Amino acid sequence: MVGTATMTATDSDTAMAREKREETAAEPATEVVEFMLGAERCAIDIDAVDSIVEPKQITRVPRAPEAVEGVMDLRGETTAVVDPTLFLAIENDGTAANILVLDRDGDKQKIGIRVGSVEEVTSYPPAQIDRNGDLAGIQTSAIEADLVQGVLRKHLGEGDEDGVPEDISLVLWLDIARLIDAISTDGPGV
Repeated sequence: MVGTATMTATDSDTAMAREKREETAAEPATEVVEFMLGAERCAIDIDAVDSIVEPKQITRVPRAPEAVEGVMDLRGETTAVVDPTLFLAIENDGTAANILVLDRDGDKQKIGIRVGSVEEVTSYPPAQIDRNGDLAGIQTSAIEADLVQGVLRKHLGEGDEDGVPEDISLVLWLDIARLIDAISTDGPGV
């Protein structure tokens, strides 16, 4: 499980950060919606989100995968509500206050994922993104199941003269397409 981590930059971190900034200077920033799942800070691409709503009455669907909490009526459309914590080895603390309604062209109905709180919409330059190929040392079920695009390094506090921050918080960048596919094909409780 990827938790919130804090680390101190070293000289090698500074050199690696500078090198990565130079390599990726031409790449555009990645825009995401950050939210809490239990005690974990996660994110999905902003383009994947249609809206953020408060949960309404959810009706359980018989024989649905365990991760599918049920369906709710959202502006006259049936919307399936999914709990992603079952796939990410994140403890569901029961504080899910929002539903991120997804904007996916191929879906037969709207899908919403239950999240604790929506923290912010932000962007990350490529130098702050570790993609799956760079994550060999991080042991989580989500990374092993290939349900994440990478880990975002959220800079906290002021940076030094090279722009390297004193503290970094890790944000799990979810691959929402793979997560929804996992729920619909071989999810827990199927």
